[in-house]
Amino acid sequence: MLVVETVGRIRREHLVKGKSIKEIARDLKISRNTVRKVLRSGETSFAYEREVQPRPKLGRWKTDLEAMLARNATKAARERLTLIRVFEELRALGYEGGYDAVRRYARVWAKGHAAASAEAYVPLAFAPGEAFQFDWSHDIVLIGGATTTVKVAHVRLCHSRMMFVRAYPRESQEMVFDAHDRAFAFFKGACRRGIYDNMKTAVETILVGKDRGYNRRFLQMCAHHLVEPVACTPASGWEKGQVENQVGLVRERFFTPRLRVKSYDELNGMLLDRCVAYAKAHPHPEQTDRTVWEMFEASARTSCATPAGSTASMRYRHRSRRPASCASTTTSTRSAPAPSDDPSRSRRMPTAW
Repeated sequence: MLVVETVGRIRREHLVKGKSIKEIARDLKISRNTVRKVLRSGETSFAYEREVQPRPKLGRWKTDLEAMLARNATKAARERLTLIRVFEELRALGYEGGYDAVRRYARVWAKGHAAASAEAYVPLAFAPGEAFQFDWSHDIVLIGGATTTVKVAHVRLCHSRMMFVRAYPRESQEMVFDAHDRAFAFFKGACRRGIYDNMKTAVETILVGKDRGYNRRFLQMCAHHLVEPVACTPASGWEKGQVENQVGLVRERFFTPRLRVKSYDELNGMLLDRCVAYAKAHPHPEQTDRTVWEMFEASARTSCATPAGSTASMRYRHRSRRPASCASTTTSTRSAPAPSDDPSRSRRMPTAW
């Protein structure tokens, strides 16, 4: 096989020094046909690829080996045989070849099998009113002249792509509850499902598959808003990709350059105004002839009211003091009345977002 150095020298000898094919062949001790091949092709490197891999020993045992590998691949990870064990079982059937041939064939088989059985990821589609996504991010602002790292709660309606953003000093469970209350008041209702990561304020135990041991108070909040919580698979951010992308978008568009405010109230008012302005200025990614805000408004018109008295109160006891921006009593009653703040009226829940 011609190495790159030899090919380069042939080209230089002929094209730079003007030597003939015969002279180059004599000097480099290679055939004239090889010199002609290099000069006519114009290639700078040559690689030999074998079209058919001869397997004099393994050939007649290919079917048995493939069956072993296929059975082995269906077993649990702890029960799978190593290639040495597969090789030993093949030898027990009468195979007289070496281990390296089995190992090379098994590697090629595994690559082809993985490519054929690779998971296909399709874009997630959400029906109107089906789901929202929730996440936290950390951003830096100047509050009252002091550099402060704020915890930003992100809520995203999966169908209309409408976003809600609110900043807090901590990621405590009370802040999670408050973010949901304010988001649903802004959206004028709640979706049927909430998609979360495995945050400690919501998930206590990760079980098999999608099963989770949720925090009792978090389940109370979800039951209060009639939301079914769904936790993502660990290290699978694409399962809530919309809100993951929203985190980067908000950081780039809302928090850059660094915001300077006097209080959390001023910051959150600014963030809410920017959410609405962004929704009114940008088209919906799927229905490009309409803006995000138009999709949000159109879907909100088709909301349905829940029966009167369905907004039950939820009592919980604080374990620590809360900032002045939130209720800071020792024991408080939290409920989610209708946006009009009249508890006697039913809460409206959109079916299309």
